[in-house]
Amino acid sequence: MKHMDSFSALEIINRVIDENVKEGDLCIDATAGRGNDTLHLCRLVGDSGHVTAFDIQQDAVDSTSALLEKNGMASRADVLLKSHSEMAELFEEESVSLIAFNFGWLPKGDHTINTRKETSIAAIEQGLKLLKPGGIMTLIIYYGRDTGFEERDALLEYLPTLDSRMYTVIEMPFVNRPNCPPIPIVIIKDA
Repeated sequence: MKHMDSFSALEIINRVIDENVKEGDLCIDATAGRGNDTLHLCRLVGDSGHVTAFDIQQDAVDSTSALLEKNGMASRADVLLKSHSEMAELFEEESVSLIAFNFGWLPKGDHTINTRKETSIAAIEQGLKLLKPGGIMTLIIYYGRDTGFEERDALLEYLPTLDSRMYTVIEMPFVNRPNCPPIPIVIIKDA
């Protein structure tokens, strides 16, 4: 087993994703970023599944598309230059197995361009309707420096308001790590 210091929010979330996404699933990467999560999901859904990735930055769409192409996974995904708050326009309710969010900024990108509480909460609300019963939504909240605190606080206030008869929300903060450690969260849509 790994030493606990090496655990990251991404490793925790990837374990949840690995245990729950299977061949043939329909998944959404709500924040494509550099494409690593999109690629991971493409490998898990196989040839019979599909991943749709959203990002509002052309740089992220280009990075993700290039990574998928390089790894022979481009046919398993659509990478859209759209806000994740528009996902409900593209999917039927209760059709999606997993939705992954990374809130914050584009890795190695402009930190002044980051997700915002208004569109992030709207996207979560839409995504919850799109999830199949038993479906999972993962969130990693990145915050720090000059950005993300307002969004973090809004998300952490919003999530406890989800109906406990319909959703299980698990928050896993690193309570003794310095420097604003990312917060991994899992939401399960109860069957």
